[in-house]
Amino acid sequence: MTAPHSTTRADRGTTDGGNQKTIRALIVAMNSAVRAVRLYPVENTAVQKAIAELGACADRVRESEGHCTVRRVGDYLFVNDTRLRLTFDNYAAVAALLGLFREAGIGGVGTSEAPPPRSWVVLLSFLQAPPLEHPEEERLTHFTARLETAQVHDFELLPAVDDQDELDHDLDAKERARQTYVRSLDVTREVLTSARLGKSPGLKRVKRAVQGIVDAILTDGSSMIGLTTLRDFDEYTFVHSVNVCILSVALGRRLALSKTQLLDLGLAALLHDIGKSRVPRELLNKRGHLAEDEQVVLWTHTWNGVLALFALPNGGVRPWRAMTAAYEHHMKTDLSGYPKVSRQRKLSLFSKIIAVTDGFDAATTTRVYQDAPWSPADVLRGMRDNPRLGLDPVVVKAFINLTGIYPVGTVVVLDTFELAIVLAANPDPSALSRPIIRLLMDDRGNLLDDPNPVDLTVRAATGQFARTIIRTEDPQRYGINIGDYFA
Repeated sequence: MTAPHSTTRADRGTTDGGNQKTIRALIVAMNSAVRAVRLYPVENTAVQKAIAELGACADRVRESEGHCTVRRVGDYLFVNDTRLRLTFDNYAAVAALLGLFREAGIGGVGTSEAPPPRSWVVLLSFLQAPPLEHPEEERLTHFTARLETAQVHDFELLPAVDDQDELDHDLDAKERARQTYVRSLDVTREVLTSARLGKSPGLKRVKRAVQGIVDAILTDGSSMIGLTTLRDFDEYTFVHSVNVCILSVALGRRLALSKTQLLDLGLAALLHDIGKSRVPRELLNKRGHLAEDEQVVLWTHTWNGVLALFALPNGGVRPWRAMTAAYEHHMKTDLSGYPKVSRQRKLSLFSKIIAVTDGFDAATTTRVYQDAPWSPADVLRGMRDNPRLGLDPVVVKAFINLTGIYPVGTVVVLDTFELAIVLAANPDPSALSRPIIRLLMDDRGNLLDDPNPVDLTVRAATGQFARTIIRTEDPQRYGINIGDYFA
């Protein structure tokens, strides 16, 4: 099966035209169907409903353009000749499908007719069980043969295309940040999944992803830091690793590390939890508190991380700093954490940085055993005031200087009784309690649709501050999805 719709240099850069809402619905529906097929038997209502929605979305695309083709070009997704723009509601779906296509060795899948539900189920099932035993360049042939054997003839498979650099040049700063985030998420999934399967992925793609994060932090740090407010429960391990990388690089920059040091720090942060690939999934996803023996198994992810990093193909240069950080990031400055050590040691700066960013992101995220995450402001307060956390006070202070007292994504109530969300720390280092905000509701509780940022250092005609934060608020109480304002 070969695809009749080739990708030209011109259409690969196209972002205009087409119906973004329609193609976005298709991508989200495809990812939802993938999840349903993975979790439930074929006859389950959830699977049938997801497949029906996917078919309907594909029909809408086909009706308007005559065919429906989902293609991977580098780290981008196209539907026919239209590149999908990344938004909050599709970034997880894009990252997941990119990973599935890459592992299957295909560049995409297309259809000119309406496939029956069985064909969709077979295709999505095969995507989740790619022929990994074969080299990547041979997987398309094997994948095609498997569909033929299953008597599925409704799809046209495309070879992979990679024109990353050409597409990157056409993006504005915010969309480039989003693309960097998704690329990093895909790379993290590839590394951790390969490590779980006992394979040894190289560091080339990882370093390229870290390079993108460092460049983005150096040029437009606020956009990248804002993306760390994105949360996707099913992708926690991957999202957490990318968030810790972004926050660590931003903190490293605040501590005046060189670009070379930031690259090393970013690599260590992105892979700090690689040892969890050797911990049973049922233990990682267990609800409630862990038993003592289960906790001991979880603690092994630190030294297992060293072993996993040592096994990575390296071209002659081992990621020693990443190994050290993987081993030390839960050790605490007084060595009361884990793993236990028999003699005194000083934690590396990278380990101290990652301990802070790892703790911050974990505490502010909903997880299977943490239904109610802490507010960012409360987490910072605890890091500053609770020495039992074992964090380096100098690094914590630098982190607070980076984020402000009210970090990005914090929902706050003002003395004017307006509700707002924090967009960025104030560039004035003396105004840590007066961030840049966006107003969400007026003093009567009416929703506002004003994207203009407000600087809380602005004063009224009387000389007093026009607005002041009086407390933080739980966004769920108001039905606020934080990620909607940053992607």
